[in-house]
Amino acid sequence: MSVEGCLSCDLQAGRRDLPGGEIHSTGRWSVSHCVGPLGVGTLIIAPTRHVLHVWDLDVDESVELGPLLQRSADVVRELADPDQVYVCLWSHAGGVPGHIHFVVQPAKNPGPGDLKAVALQLDMFKRGELPDRAAVEAFCVRARELF
Repeated sequence: MSVEGCLSCDLQAGRRDLPGGEIHSTGRWSVSHCVGPLGVGTLIIAPTRHVLHVWDLDVDESVELGPLLQRSADVVRELADPDQVYVCLWSHAGGVPGHIHFVVQPAKNPGPGDLKAVALQLDMFKRGELPDRAAVEAFCVRARELF
């Protein structure tokens, strides 16, 4: 079920621009590049149906999730050469549960005084700097080959 007006549903259905397009799909899960300011190489893993809570995932979606998150993190590791890959669940939009999605983000070990983990993501959103579209599309081509 696709819900019009839901960012994830709209991206998957082609109602909104998705730089690089869909990278990989299992039929139950879609892998694409983040459209927000989390940097080149940040992937989004989202259920293809509109799901608001992890507890609402069906058995087949749940079985596919772990291996897909691992594979996605490995693709990010290979292409972005990070020291770590952050994997976190996001789902709130405007203070209410929204379409769940997992953010798979490359990160370098921070130096003294550098932002860490969630503070890094919050700072990136605060700055609002979107990654270069051509760099995102090039990353997606390479990621698609690895999946």
